[in-house]
Amino acid sequence: MSKISEYQIESVVNKIKHYLITTMGKTSETATNEEFYKAFSYALREEVMINWTATQNTIKTGKIKKIYYLSMEYMPGRLLGNNITNICAMDLVEQVLKAMKRSLKVILNIEPDVGIGNGGLGRLASCFMDSLATLQYPAFGYGMRYQYGIFEQEIWCGIQIERPDCWLLLEHPWEFRRDAYAVNIDFCGKLVQSTNGKEEEVFSVIDQEVVRALPYDLPIIGYGPSSNFSVITLRLWSTKESPHNFQLQRYNAGQLDQAAENTSLTDVLYPNDNNEVGKRIRLKQEFLLVSASLQDIINQHLAINGDLRDFANQVRIQINDTHPALVVAELVRMLIKHQDATLDEALEITKTCCSYTNHTVLKEALEEWNENRIQNLLPRQYRVIQKINQKFCNEIRQKYPNNEDKVKRMSIIECGQIKMAHLALYGCHHVNGVAKLHSEILRKDLFKDFYEMFPERFTTVTNGVTQRRWLLYCNPDLANFITAKIGDKWITHFEEIKHLAQFARDPAIQKEFLAIKRKNKQALLEHLLSSHTIPGCHKNGQNSFLDVDCLFDVHIKRIHEYKRQLMNALHALILYQELKANPHARKVKRMIFFGGKAAPGYKAAKDIIRFIYCLSRTIFNDPSVSTTLRIVFIPNYNVSNAERIIPAADLSEQISTAGMEASGTGNMKLAINGALTIGTEDGANVEMQESVTSAWWPFSFGAHSDENYKMRKERSYYPDKIAHNNPMILQAVEALRDRSLIENEAEHETLCGLYASLIEGTPWAPPDQYFVIHDLQAYYDTQKKVEELYIQPLKWAEYALHNIAAMGPFSGDEAIKNYAKNLWSLTPLPIAEKELEMIRQEYRALDRCRILPA
Repeated sequence: MSKISEYQIESVVNKIKHYLITTMGKTSETATNEEFYKAFSYALREEVMINWTATQNTIKTGKIKKIYYLSMEYMPGRLLGNNITNICAMDLVEQVLKAMKRSLKVILNIEPDVGIGNGGLGRLASCFMDSLATLQYPAFGYGMRYQYGIFEQEIWCGIQIERPDCWLLLEHPWEFRRDAYAVNIDFCGKLVQSTNGKEEEVFSVIDQEVVRALPYDLPIIGYGPSSNFSVITLRLWSTKESPHNFQLQRYNAGQLDQAAENTSLTDVLYPNDNNEVGKRIRLKQEFLLVSASLQDIINQHLAINGDLRDFANQVRIQINDTHPALVVAELVRMLIKHQDATLDEALEITKTCCSYTNHTVLKEALEEWNENRIQNLLPRQYRVIQKINQKFCNEIRQKYPNNEDKVKRMSIIECGQIKMAHLALYGCHHVNGVAKLHSEILRKDLFKDFYEMFPERFTTVTNGVTQRRWLLYCNPDLANFITAKIGDKWITHFEEIKHLAQFARDPAIQKEFLAIKRKNKQALLEHLLSSHTIPGCHKNGQNSFLDVDCLFDVHIKRIHEYKRQLMNALHALILYQELKANPHARKVKRMIFFGGKAAPGYKAAKDIIRFIYCLSRTIFNDPSVSTTLRIVFIPNYNVSNAERIIPAADLSEQISTAGMEASGTGNMKLAINGALTIGTEDGANVEMQESVTSAWWPFSFGAHSDENYKMRKERSYYPDKIAHNNPMILQAVEALRDRSLIENEAEHETLCGLYASLIEGTPWAPPDQYFVIHDLQAYYDTQKKVEELYIQPLKWAEYALHNIAAMGPFSGDEAIKNYAKNLWSLTPLPIAEKELEMIRQEYRALDRCRILPA
């Protein structure tokens, strides 16, 4: 990297001072940290704007194929630090802030996480946007600008409290309001039929409910050590700022909730849909994303080409999970109405343009919408879905005569429900699973009928994470360590990480790695102690933490029964019972970290959080055990918390029921930061193990997916028998109802409910449907192997270095290359150098405040 000049430092200092005076009326000495953060962001984004403009102009003049990525959620985290990293300006920024007597850490921490996502799906989408920009593909993302995100989580006495996530409380300097691109979306109304130029039925509406969607753009900056980095756009739709959406007449009539419904459509990600209003708002959200984005895609195409004749050749649309699956019906409708296409022609264009990523094998997560609800809210789209379904069912009958059972299973509309996955499977040219095992389950089980009819449509693109965010930025010491050993090509070519393996046996390098891990563990503890949000963080002069020499056992992900936080907690309960009986039973001190949110309407997940809390409190208050074992639940798990937790992790918990996790991305983030994985053969764990090789992947356990499938199908699983034949497991399970962990009746009721779900079952579910008891003994035995290896620190480090070295295939860059080649037929488009230089010259000519005095 070239040396930073005094001119560069003074130029940025002057720019920051300029914004402080002109936008906030403050000098650098009187500005608050919040004001300084905004001025600093404004100064930095000027450089970004040059490249953003050049990238967009290059794409427009190229008239080439472009990918439009639609996702209901993203999890970008904080943008400022990542943006500094991606333009390779961290050294410059540190010197600028030093000159201005400001702390980089303080400034970075002012920015809230962008609150437009929930879990792995949203974080994956953000990783992909980073890779699309870095690899310089012509791309454009669409999402929703949720006013309050999912929610901010607090834990009160083990109970999850959901607070609004006010990420927009401060002005957000990285978003740009684009009023010129606002569009209208129609809901409800009376259906009016007509025909187009080809006598195809066209459906219009009158007396409809019109909602205005206003876009806000975020620049997504690709990594670039040179100044020629690409910047692509993530466009987020909002209904909050448009007065058109507030229905004043209903307000004046006293119908306050109805008056504000359309204004609040983008208030919260995934409103609780356990009630009719929640279901209606969620469907409106999904169609808002689809309709607004498709209108914008068509408008962009028309602005470049003048007509839609080349639409199928230049437009590719990726449907990220079933949430935007209405793209199929809406694009068909728009082509029939505005392009005089027949149904067959419109479907052919739609199939050419669209592809669908499936992210789940859980049937309850494959969205289905009540037929009457779609008919009422989206009457035109409902009629189009009916026509598409009729055509599809006829095709099934033609290929499989006299097989009405298959027609019924594959139908898009069945028993009054509209199946979004089926709509996407029929209306897209490809569906991809996100790991090899996941794709196999889609082909053999979940979508078996579709695979038999359309085998060429099924493919796999294993998920990946961006090593720039999840190693270079969040773990700078480890990143510098790797670069010192193998050079810096790994930052953009992660396959180069394989060269780290040659150093894994060197004791000096192992010690260096362990020192970095120890430093990261200490940093995490200091952060948690300063946050004052950890339940029981300080009590009677104690804190909730052991020292950094203990094993940091990390389980961070959305709280869900199939992810089996309950199994981890039961193992912790077994450890507690062992240590209670014999304080010297374990050679290793262990601190178990949990982090994750439970969906607001998901009672079982909330009960698991409460159990973790009760167990944590019991251990903390027991002096005979608390010096060896602690449980810490970190509230409000988000990207910023993950950036601190992941570099500090020793053990990565990836223990989902085999056959249930589509892929996982936390497993990849933790592995590239030097954590060893304890995991089932599920999702991408399988491929990670293949890449690492079994020699360096020592903690695999549990039933395989086909075993679980067989037990489930044959109903041959009896957890009560396993428990009663295993005294250790029985003692742990009985503790759920023997009052040893509780302080009140509400806690007793919660823990008894968990006992019932494991041993007795419920009227709506068999006992232990996620096979916790079945795998618990194997999990316990494997955790003993963890401890045996952990007491050999240099050997542990050797394993960890081999794991890092084998993570090359799990970069988001690799995944995006696979999408581009196999699904989109897309090629990179670097910024046109002449275009970039022309914009730079124009900017320099006008930018007087960057020129130093003579």
